[in-house]
Amino acid sequence: MAKDVKNTYRNDEDLDEPFNIRHLLRASGYILKYKKQMIIALIFSALAGMANLIGPILTQKSLDEVIPNKDLKMLFTLAALFICAVIISVIFASIRSKIMINVSQKIIYDIRRDLFEHLQKLSFQYYDDRPHGKILIRVVNYVNSVSDMLSNGLINIILEVINLIFIIIFMLLVDYQLALVVLCGVPVLAAFMLWIKNRQRKAWQMVSNKSSNLNAYLQENIVGAKVTQMFAREKENADIFYDLTEDCRSTWMTAVRYNNIIWPGIDTISVLIRASIFISGLILFGAGNKTVGTIMAISGYAARFWQPIMNLGNIFNNFINNIAYLERIFETMDEEITVDDDNNATVLPAIRGDVTFENVSFSYESDKEVLHNVSFEVKAGESVALVGPTGAGKSTIINLISRFYNVDSGRILIDGHDISKVTLKSLRSQMGIMMQDSFIFSGTIEDNIRYGKLDATLDEIIESSKKVCAHEFISGLPDGYNSEVHERGSLLSQGQKQLISFARTLLSDPAILILDEATSSIDVQTERALQKGLDSMLKGRTSFIIAHRLSTIKNCDKIMYIDDGGIRECGTHDELMARKGLYYKLNTAQ
Repeated sequence: MAKDVKNTYRNDEDLDEPFNIRHLLRASGYILKYKKQMIIALIFSALAGMANLIGPILTQKSLDEVIPNKDLKMLFTLAALFICAVIISVIFASIRSKIMINVSQKIIYDIRRDLFEHLQKLSFQYYDDRPHGKILIRVVNYVNSVSDMLSNGLINIILEVINLIFIIIFMLLVDYQLALVVLCGVPVLAAFMLWIKNRQRKAWQMVSNKSSNLNAYLQENIVGAKVTQMFAREKENADIFYDLTEDCRSTWMTAVRYNNIIWPGIDTISVLIRASIFISGLILFGAGNKTVGTIMAISGYAARFWQPIMNLGNIFNNFINNIAYLERIFETMDEEITVDDDNNATVLPAIRGDVTFENVSFSYESDKEVLHNVSFEVKAGESVALVGPTGAGKSTIINLISRFYNVDSGRILIDGHDISKVTLKSLRSQMGIMMQDSFIFSGTIEDNIRYGKLDATLDEIIESSKKVCAHEFISGLPDGYNSEVHERGSLLSQGQKQLISFARTLLSDPAILILDEATSSIDVQTERALQKGLDSMLKGRTSFIIAHRLSTIKNCDKIMYIDDGGIRECGTHDELMARKGLYYKLNTAQ
């Protein structure tokens, strides 16, 4: 069992797809929104870089002319110019840094907003198939990781290339022969970077996958901490967590090893080239062709020449580290929205509540059909109970009415309108859905109830709460309706959460009401008191009720027994009991 769980969370995403420049081109859309700020930052960066390049020329002039001539006035002048150049460089670099921090945060906001908006449109199937932790890490961690690459990365590439060009020009102006010695190291460096590129990218993709696996397992175990302690699973879970953590550690160390090769490699090439400058300069200097100032100036520029090369290597390193994250972000954004408005979708007008299924078939998995050619008709205002064994398709029917999934074949009509041809908002805004797992958001109880109708007044909220017997326990809380509840309503009982959900659903005043085991966690006494509120909710509304307590559905206009992918029996309570079929057996068994 533990091995199966480990394997579940150790599933990795495909790593075989090669790097695609399309991802960077697509990311440029986020960058170009702030091109004005980035151009200004680039100008300040270029000015800072030029100011920084004055130093070696001043050094050459000092060594070759000023010091031999003992011209103290000129020496102090050159020193003052050197200090001014450093100050200007620091000021301009600071301004550029401030601009780019602002741009980086805006890019984070834009990507995260687009990602979140897309996630809200994805179907239930997407969330059914993925651990929530793997989704969460993409919205939070991955976006943070790529933001600096998209903002500073691009501008730094341009800046370092400009710096290289200026350094080469300055070197050639000082001495073209020694400048060529420096440039001889470029082909060696290019060969080195090409060798390491693909290995490094795959290593960081693997780190991305292993981190995603760990985050998914951690998130699930935090949510299920109570269940873990109930079944004394701490040791087994710790073992699985250790294995996943070890996967992260080992893949991280592999990736870091490639990272650590880059800097020593570039540094070694840099040292060899600078040594070549001194050797070549010494030979030529011995012949009386090169001055000490010239050799020192070229050496200074060589140090500066390799600095942008090393910076470009670092930027490249950062790109490789984060390109896997960028791929995962765009992969999520490209996830197909399977349940969406049709191109010609119309707004569903105010509905009466007639619901018709016409030969509806549906399957969650292609090889296992849950519903097969299901047909029925419900008139506006009728209450319909769905009963049958677990997994028979009761919840599937109500999920299809709400269009949380698309049917495989057939049609579902509301007041004669095919629900696949109307907008989702106009459909779902006229439906009230109460699930067995009543979700409570962090915030106040008042905010949670108002979630069903954002413009509701406090009086309306209290009235809805009274009808469903929630007012009494809410009033008994220290801050009443302003009482704060934590994530998923952890300080409330399951029954209290269901009552709050009832109030939220009633407040939305839906034309079609769906109750999926809505009273399963409410005690019998409260349920009896709640029945009046339920009668008020059901009156004049089409309603679909799933309940295992058959005593709560006896008064429904129609009861449908669901099994084997279809409706096996249909009728009132009395009709089905008189028939002594499947419903009769289920009822007498209770």
